[in-house]
Amino acid sequence: MMQPDLSTRIAGIFHGPIATPWAGKAPTAIHKSPVHGPQKIDFDGFTGDAQADLTVHGGADKAIHHYASDHYSLWQDETEMPLTSVPAAFGENIASLGLTEKTLCIGDILRLGTAVVQISQGRQPCWKLGLYTGNTRMPYLFQKTGRTGWYYRVLDPGIAQTGDKITLMERRQPDWTVERVTHARLTRKVAPEDAAVLAHMEDLAAGWRAAFARMAEGDSGEDTRARLIGAQE
Repeated sequence: MMQPDLSTRIAGIFHGPIATPWAGKAPTAIHKSPVHGPQKIDFDGFTGDAQADLTVHGGADKAIHHYASDHYSLWQDETEMPLTSVPAAFGENIASLGLTEKTLCIGDILRLGTAVVQISQGRQPCWKLGLYTGNTRMPYLFQKTGRTGWYYRVLDPGIAQTGDKITLMERRQPDWTVERVTHARLTRKVAPEDAAVLAHMEDLAAGWRAAFARMAEGDSGEDTRARLIGAQE
């Protein structure tokens, strides 16, 4: 199978600090603002960015979150987001046009500015997304539509800025689009044989491999209340 020629430009880079905007709720760094000029990327992501809870955001397998700006007009047409919504409304680190969950695959290796990154998993939406967007249905809608964005692990640190190219360098898992794998993970509707393949896919984030290993054994139950509703302090 020939590797597709996928390339676009970074339309925006966004960083955010840790804050506590909601009384009785855990801190968050979901509020991101545009940053300009060269931005350093190390193995934990952008050095100017922060993550509040490294058990669910950040870390090697979730160093950078990329969201397709292509989706914003869809959310607006569906009246789920205001017409004034602009990139970073979902807390993403990178915005672009032309790359989506349908065209990218788990394990894809891309050049991001001078850095080299690899797609490790889709995004599991949480309660913070609902509060931040002002639409409490948004975590559910992310799961329903598959418009979740995706995470990168960093293979080679470097520098990136708005306007730099994002280019697909290597496609390792052509049968497993981000959309397909994320749908299987979030709905837990996956054939045991497919779950077994994903459980052993080294390109996939470790946490997702473990979840698919359980599914391969027939255990599709999962308590998602803490992620989708949030625990009260």
